[in-house]
Amino acid sequence: MLDVTPLQSAVDALADRLRSLPQSALSQGAAAEALALARQLATRAQRIEQPGRPPYEMPDAGMFAVGDQLAVAGHDLVEALRAEAARVADEPAESDAKAAPADALAEAVQGVRAVADRC
Repeated sequence: MLDVTPLQSAVDALADRLRSLPQSALSQGAAAEALALARQLATRAQRIEQPGRPPYEMPDAGMFAVGDQLAVAGHDLVEALRAEAARVADEPAESDAKAAPADALAEAVQGVRAVADRC
């Protein structure tokens, strides 16, 4: 089973930080960067859950909502990765698909941590 705790923890920590930032910090780029990350995570989740269907873009709900948007998108990706890992666990052992959820998880964690370092 895929351990998605690192992604969930990183997303929750960054979302909490964004919710507590003053307007000045949010308006100096933190909100825009976090929204871009939330959109990226949401797109990844949609591509896992509905392959072949074009993903919807997460709307800009304003700088004060970006922490919540990031939390929702991150948790959606956590659940999508969990489901995908369970699905590919039933495939043959030599299948390359088994590594895909773990690779996507590692990439997402790295992206969240990179944004957290800049915010």
